[in-house]
Amino acid sequence: MTAVLEPKVRLRPITLAILAMGGEGGGVLSEWIVNLAEDHGYYAQSTSVAGVAQRTGATVYYVELFPRLIDGDELPEPVLSTMPTPGEVDVVVASELMEAGRAIQRGFVTPQRTTLIASTSRTYSMPERTAMGDGRVDSTRLLESAKSASKTFLRGDFSRIAEASNSVISAVLFGALCGAQVLPFTREQFESAIRASGKGVEASLRAFDGGLRAVTGGPGVELQITSRPAPSASAELDQEQVALATADPGALVGPKLAKQAARIKEHIPAPARYMAVLGIRRTAEYQDTRYADEYLDRLTSIAALEQFGDGSARLTTETARYLGLWMTYEDTIRVAFHKTRSRRFDRVGREAQVSEQQLMRVQEYLHPQIEEISDTLPTALGRWVLNSRLAGRLIYSTTHKGIKIQTTSVWGFTTLYVLARLRPIRRRSLRFGQEQQHIESWLDLIRSTAPTNYLLACEIAECQQVIKGYGQTHANGMKNFTTMMAVLPQLSARADGAERLAGLRKAALADEHGAQLQAAVAALAS
Repeated sequence: MTAVLEPKVRLRPITLAILAMGGEGGGVLSEWIVNLAEDHGYYAQSTSVAGVAQRTGATVYYVELFPRLIDGDELPEPVLSTMPTPGEVDVVVASELMEAGRAIQRGFVTPQRTTLIASTSRTYSMPERTAMGDGRVDSTRLLESAKSASKTFLRGDFSRIAEASNSVISAVLFGALCGAQVLPFTREQFESAIRASGKGVEASLRAFDGGLRAVTGGPGVELQITSRPAPSASAELDQEQVALATADPGALVGPKLAKQAARIKEHIPAPARYMAVLGIRRTAEYQDTRYADEYLDRLTSIAALEQFGDGSARLTTETARYLGLWMTYEDTIRVAFHKTRSRRFDRVGREAQVSEQQLMRVQEYLHPQIEEISDTLPTALGRWVLNSRLAGRLIYSTTHKGIKIQTTSVWGFTTLYVLARLRPIRRRSLRFGQEQQHIESWLDLIRSTAPTNYLLACEIAECQQVIKGYGQTHANGMKNFTTMMAVLPQLSARADGAERLAGLRKAALADEHGAQLQAAVAALAS
């Protein structure tokens, strides 16, 4: 018969939940914690539960620690839990602010028990990125929720610290966990767990030190969180460059665009000059300097109608913004151009921390539809492909499962490079002609409305923002835009026409498929 030692006091395990996304080292962090505990007198268990793809492979790692000895007496091996229980988690570590929000939503964070350690950096989720309007979750609200939901909230821009240390965020979070003093181990013991791993030790120790100092009052980097701006606000613009563009637009462009910059200074109101500079740079990169001239021709026709009631030049500014976006719509040529730029390979290499002794492979996952292919072809050929059942079947059989292209291979890079160099024939493509017609119709509405109803003309300019993306998303956006433009005659006769159109635009941005917009239009008619 074996005697079972009863503990002198009731014990519970130390519970930790780690929420991280793919590639951030959440598994390494949990492994460090387990090794640290097992090397210093604790039973330890770690499990992981994969999350949703919308968070780039977000995973919850759960760790429980239980002492082997109490008052010198050895305790029996416990049965530890494999899942975090709401209200019973002592420490939550989040690699990103939205992950902290997910932990709060799931009940892992409680004001009676939980120490929350979170990075204030943001990696936007798929719903935020694909929203028709500004779909970002307000970071300030996330911070306030984290403060009120937790017993202790420790935070810092741990992502920036990791980048500065040439390491990964898991090492910074490990340092923050040490600085929080919620585990019964010393700094030296924490660092020994990193050294025992034998991989990237020096960089990890630098990151560890940065995380520790960030939560203990040292010179850790704290991200300044601001409320999200309205889509038409300039809160996120570089104010120094705005001032420079206002005084001398030519200072922000090279010699190839000097002529266009001079036109901006002469014909565009000062408050709109920065947007106009961005517009000529974007259109010239997208096509050529002649296209930048066409952009300015269109914009100056709007600037001639400007009314300086409040000095904001709102009509010209918003037209400059959305005209530049519309004239540089996304197509296969533009996608290929960005995927083959040297700066992209440099950025990927830095993010993956590829050394000079390592080879880097970049794999693209493409899923082109028949519309994207036909849009790039010359007009007559594009229409034939779009209307041909044979062509449709051939394209579907080739692309319906997606296409993988290794951009770092000779064949893959050459394929995309050649596609990116088709810019000279873009003007003859099916999509180009269609988009130019839409743009001119939109500008005609602005021009005809501005002299009699300036505010309504401004709202017409801003309605372009519902047109975005490609494929079905673009088709839905264009349908919503057409619906709004169809009710303009009705709105023009109303004193509150501008306000009503703003409401329709808000409804269109809230629902890609147009259900809310249709309801708003129906309510307007009644």
